[in-house]
Amino acid sequence: MISTTAKSETQLQNCARILVKCPDRPGIVAVLSSFLHKHDANIIESSQYSSDPENGTFFIRIEYHCEQLVRKRDEMEREFASIAAEHQMEYSFHYRAIRQRAAIYVSKETHCLMELLWEWQNGDLEMDIAVVISNAEAARPIVESLGIPFYYIPANKDIREQVEQQQIRLMEEYKVDILILARYMQILTPNFVSHFENRIINIHHSFLPAFIGADPYTRAFNRGVKLIGATSHYVTNDLDEGPIIEQDVERVDHRADVQTLKKIGRKIERRVLANAVKWHLENRIIVEENKTIVFH
Repeated sequence: MISTTAKSETQLQNCARILVKCPDRPGIVAVLSSFLHKHDANIIESSQYSSDPENGTFFIRIEYHCEQLVRKRDEMEREFASIAAEHQMEYSFHYRAIRQRAAIYVSKETHCLMELLWEWQNGDLEMDIAVVISNAEAARPIVESLGIPFYYIPANKDIREQVEQQQIRLMEEYKVDILILARYMQILTPNFVSHFENRIINIHHSFLPAFIGADPYTRAFNRGVKLIGATSHYVTNDLDEGPIIEQDVERVDHRADVQTLKKIGRKIERRVLANAVKWHLENRIIVEENKTIVFH
């Protein structure tokens, strides 16, 4: 008898996803489905979007199951390359049995880190947490109790280049695929960002650009804001202006003091970041210029 775990691992080995972006024209879906059918692949889920049916851009995400995929995938990718060239496709294959390796960056506030660890322990995030890096010691006991390597690297603007060189070496050493800024309160340089294009996910409050800088919740309280929220996005060289992945808000009123606003804000940040990371890991996101197509 095959164990449930063994069966699940076999199913994952035979499951994959393909993301495609190309000029929109009739027959693209037929081309993709015919390719998969030729290799006896069964489509499990398919989502698509066209920016404009007349001369627009077509986006599609297909998840499929294919027996003996490990043996067949190189051949399938070679064959698909010629199809992609013919239809001007940008594409990527993703195999569910190959888990992404994540690095989590955090400062003093650990609420977003805790949410990610909880989701990871529950099996709801398809990743291995390779390392946690922090410019504070607050998260060390939590992280090391789970057997995850923790590095305390003090950082400030005067030693930023030196710190980032050390961080890049660690990312290479741990073979990191995705960087998650779980309330990491440091600005990243263009050199660092260029090493990880569309692979750094950040979270911050949604008061921007109205309340830039320190203590935004106090200034928001003094203005009597009625909505607070959070935004998760890919990091680019334009500070806090990268392609947005997920946002959420909650309504508040005059009864909420500054501490209540902060508590609500942290709760929103936790779920928004977890959603963004989950969708990235599930290959549900295609970046198009400075925005994203997200297939929920």
